[in-house]
Parts: sequence; structure tokens; C-alpha cells
Amino acid sequence: MLSVLTFVRHYLPGYKHGGPLRTIANMVEALGDEFSFRIVTLDRDATDTEPYPDLPSDGGWVNVGKAAVLYLPPDKKSFRHFARIIRETPHDSVYLNSFFDPVFTLKPLLARRLGLVPDARWIIAPRGEFSPGALDLKAWKKRPFIAGVRAAGVYRGLTWQASSEHEEADIRRALGSDAERIHIAPDLPGGAAPANAAVAGPRKDGEPLRICFLSRVSPMKNLAYALDVLARVRVPVRFDIYGPLDDRRYWDECRSRISRLPANVVADYRGAVGHAEVLSVLARYDLFFLPTLGENYGHVICEALAAGTPVLIADTTPWRDLAESGVGWALPLSAPGAFAEKIEWLARAVCVERTRMRICALSYVKKMRDQGSAIESNRRMLLVSARN
Repeated sequence: MLSVLTFVRHYLPGYKHGGPLRTIANMVEALGDEFSFRIVTLDRDATDTEPYPDLPSDGGWVNVGKAAVLYLPPDKKSFRHFARIIRETPHDSVYLNSFFDPVFTLKPLLARRLGLVPDARWIIAPRGEFSPGALDLKAWKKRPFIAGVRAAGVYRGLTWQASSEHEEADIRRALGSDAERIHIAPDLPGGAAPANAAVAGPRKDGEPLRICFLSRVSPMKNLAYALDVLARVRVPVRFDIYGPLDDRRYWDECRSRISRLPANVVADYRGAVGHAEVLSVLARYDLFFLPTLGENYGHVICEALAAGTPVLIADTTPWRDLAESGVGWALPLSAPGAFAEKIEWLARAVCVERTRMRICALSYVKKMRDQGSAIESNRRMLLVSARN
């Protein structure tokens, strides 16, 4: 069995880190019987100051589902420690899950560049970090970093994973010839719809439209834009915000916008949601609203659809066929009025139309999961990277 040594900043039982964590967990669940996954991660969730309970005192590997996981405390993140882990852990390939992570990506790659670890095939998944919206955030820091590591050859000779043709173009635009090998392997969906998803959500005529935002509260997820759109809406709306507060200064900006919303829009922050509760929470709403600046996949979009909840998102993700499929809309961020129009249309739609969208959402995700091409693409990426 081929072994994949994986580095990711946060993993199960965490849930606050979002996409990368879910991507790896879903890959392990789908392919863990064919590949031996060993995952190196932090011993605590994002924003937490205490480690997960019941970790072994000897700091050894822990079986989590179909993977073995090594949980690192803050004092075990040195360059030497990472190099030793790579040397002492048998593996056929190394799998990295960020381009910019200074610890869980850069330190392993520096060990590789300096010849301190055995030769292996290396895969790197930038997870949407090269989308135009993502690069524009803190561009003053990101672009010099890209230029520096390219000049030093730190990222040469890797296999790059893109979740779509759109992300492949983003990677080539950012890295040029350094991205010689790009393998398109979509992120794998996970989870199943709650049994009552189709009947739990539809509201009664005359009640406020129930909209939710469920993601990290950070500039990348663009909650402030969502609030600006809602300020344009003239129908009664209940807007609930879920997710960890990644950026307190940004959250203060959002709170200021909330205080200025018109009387017909009521917005509340409801905290972070554990992964086991995400689908049941999403199923309570008429619409999931995420005007993100960019996603290489967007697991929470898939989860909303799996809960039978239509989605309203920016056209910055691979989810481009929503309107054609009758499950929602992907609109340009340059047109906030268009977002407001869709919200008002859904608020005025009759119950039969709203129910039809929910049924279409459930069917859409089921059809997507029934197609094995995503699993096969990921399987092929791991096989080729390990054997070449």
C-alpha cells in the first residue's frame, strides 16, 4: 500500500479551519483503504489555545478514521523537527495543503531544498490561494514572497493539484514555469443530507426570508459585502451569521454595518458550528449566502446544497451551473444589485417554487456524488505522484 505523508495546519477533530480540513478528511474516507495516510497537524483547532483532549502523552501517532495522525504542540514546530518527521516516517509521497503556510508547507519544502530528507514525490495543493481575490488580500506581502521563493527554487519540481480548470489557470498565472506539472483533481464532497432536509426548510408565506452565512468571518469570505447587499433589500429578512471570528478588526467593520441595516433586515451572530451540526443548521434556512472572493472548491456550498438549501454565491468558485440546475445563483461581485434582486425574488416566490429549488438541490448533490470521476482523479494523482 502506497503511503502519503500529509501536512495540514488543522485536522479532525477540529472544524474551524474549513475547506482544507474537510478536503483531507473526505479524501481519507474515500481512498483510505487504498492508500496509507499519515497526517501531521497541530494539536488544537484554529483560534484555540488548548490542545484537543485525550491526546497520547508520548506524542505518538493516533488512529483517526482511516488515517494515522501526529498532533504537534506549539513547541514541536521547528525546522529540525519537521525534517526529522519526514526522514523517520516511511512514505512514497508528501502532500502539502497550502502555498503560503510558513510552517506546514515552507519548512518541509526547505528541508527538501536543502537535501535533508529522502527523495520522494511532492504534491502541493494551494487551495484557492492564487485566485485574484485571494492574492489581492495582503498583496504587499504575498507577491514579494512568491518572487522570493521562485528565485530560490523552493517550489520547483512539485506536482500541483488544481481543483478545476479555473484554478489551474490561476496557478499558471501566478507561478509560470515553476508550475510545470498540474494535475486537476477536484475536492471530494462529503456528508449526507439529513433525512428531513426537504421538509425542514420551507417557510410559511408571509414570514421573513431566512438567510444564513456559514464560514470563517474574514475578508476572504466577504461578509461585509453580504451585509451591504442586504442593506439594499426591501423585503423582510432574517440573516444569521455562523463561523469562527478569524479577524476581530474585520468583524468590528461588519458589526458597524449590522448596526446600520434597515428595519426590515435583522442580523445576528450565532457563533461557530461543529461539523456534525452543519447540515442540520443549513437545512433550517431558505438561502445560503456566501459572496466569497474565491474558493478552489467551497465545501460549505456543497453542504448547503446537500441540506436542500439553495445558494447565492459569487462567481469566484467552480460552482458555475447553479442557475441552469435550478439550485441557486453565482453572480459577479461587481453587481451587488443583482444579488439583492435574487434575494427579493426568492422572498416573493410561492411555496411550490421554493420547495422545487430544495428538491433540485438534493438531486444536484446526489448526482454529483454518484459520479466517480472526482475520486478517480484524486486516486490517479496520488498513484502518479508516488510512482513517477
